[in-house]
Amino acid sequence: MTTPMDTEIAAALSPIVAAMKAAPPLAPGDWQTRREVFGTAIAAQAADLTAPPGVTVTPCSATAGDGATIPMRLYQRQDTQGASLAVYLHGGGMFLGSLDTHDTQCRIYTHLSGVALLSVGYRLAPEHPHPVPVEDCYAALGWAAANAADLGIDPARIAIMGDSAGGGLAAAVALVSRDRRGPALAAQILIYPMLDDRTTVAQPDLADTATWSAEDNLTGWRCLLGDAAGGPHTPAYAAPARADNLGALPPAYIETGQLDLFRDENIAYAQRLSRAGVPVELIQYPAVPHAFDTFDPAAAVSRRAVNNRVRALGAL
Repeated sequence: MTTPMDTEIAAALSPIVAAMKAAPPLAPGDWQTRREVFGTAIAAQAADLTAPPGVTVTPCSATAGDGATIPMRLYQRQDTQGASLAVYLHGGGMFLGSLDTHDTQCRIYTHLSGVALLSVGYRLAPEHPHPVPVEDCYAALGWAAANAADLGIDPARIAIMGDSAGGGLAAAVALVSRDRRGPALAAQILIYPMLDDRTTVAQPDLADTATWSAEDNLTGWRCLLGDAAGGPHTPAYAAPARADNLGALPPAYIETGQLDLFRDENIAYAQRLSRAGVPVELIQYPAVPHAFDTFDPAAAVSRRAVNNRVRALGAL
């Protein structure tokens, strides 16, 4: 049985769904068209957000292990001298998204929480497959920790945060930092994270509700991993759901939607973290699909989600 979608989110999605039904279906693996179509949609949604005042944005950069320059933006609220920071990793299925697409969201989180955010312009697949994206993100975390004193940040109060593909990368960075004895993270804030390359078949109860489909997900994972996606040897730093050991990781805040393709993998990851002794807060929002808050930021469920994320940031 399919759960009826939240009425506010459904109304916001109605014209998008109509346009998608009128257009030719996208073939699995066609990342070029998806990058164009989804990129345009994400940019339009971002343009509908109102940037709050009083947030200073400072361009900066880190250096990746291969010598590449990773562009970043540091967001700080002007009226606060908070000592905590979240390294933010944008979503986009591993093959789209940018500093620009998530700029206003980062401003909003910083404005509401007073916590500084460091947004990372990691390189995208398929031009830069695994391990480039996660290594870029880990390099950004290293930069934040190394420059904490100059930034006025307590190195014990640095978190990793991301949405969708960025949430998966955030979970992977937590694993990398633990295994390499890197910066000790205060928290991992995972917003409907993309964690498992084996999630390529839609659940029956998600029929006609997917804003990110099984075909989209297969495309994203193949961009990152090539033909190895879904196979027996996917590394945990690419797909954190593959990790055998989830112990000794930072406390986790995880959220998902009831109608999200990632629902089951998100809940399973939270359960495994809990069994490994990691403090976990798991929130499932009823009757909403993937990235629900981007389609109608003013919806009651979206406002509740933002408030919970701000609360998680404020706990740093």
